Amino acid sequence: MPWIQEAKPASRRRHLLHTLLQTAAMWTAFLAVLPAVLYRVESAAGLPSFAPQPVAGWLVFTLASALGLWTGATMAWLGDGTPWPRATARKLVIAGPYRYIRNPMAVAGLVQGFGIALVYGSPLLVVYVVLGGVLWNTIARPVEERDLEERFGDSYRAYRVRIRCWLPTFAGKR
Repeated sequence: MPWIQEAKPASRRRHLLHTLLQTAAMWTAFLAVLPAVLYRVESAAGLPSFAPQPVAGWLVFTLASALGLWTGATMAWLGDGTPWPRATARKLVIAGPYRYIRNPMAVAGLVQGFGIALVYGSPLLVVYVVLGGVLWNTIARPVEERDLEERFGDSYRAYRVRIRCWLPTFAGKR
């Protein structure tokens, strides 16, 4: 895939640093700036909202963020790359959170977004999260999975059969 490229060889620490920088940039754009803009648009338009749930929202966000950080660190440390498509892992990662779900980073990001929607009490942000999941599932996932299958062949195909994409796979299916 032309927009997916393996990371250049580097130390685990360098891949981890790049992953943390990429994570900070993505979270700032998609979990802070864009939700704040959407919330302002929603408020200015007088659209209906629900009662903000800041405690529940921040709890959901924090737990999902922990999963996101674990996922990125696992990709950098074991995969010899980053989650970013232009510097993707050179090795197939099926440990850590990947042992239970095929794309824990997407799941973490969507759950983080839902947490932010709870904090704001924003139906528009719930729609934003659902639309993000649909777009990821229909556009990004097929491209990523095709790339993984081309690079890792039977190992990836066996992993894909054992581990579900959206819901964790626990005992019995590994």
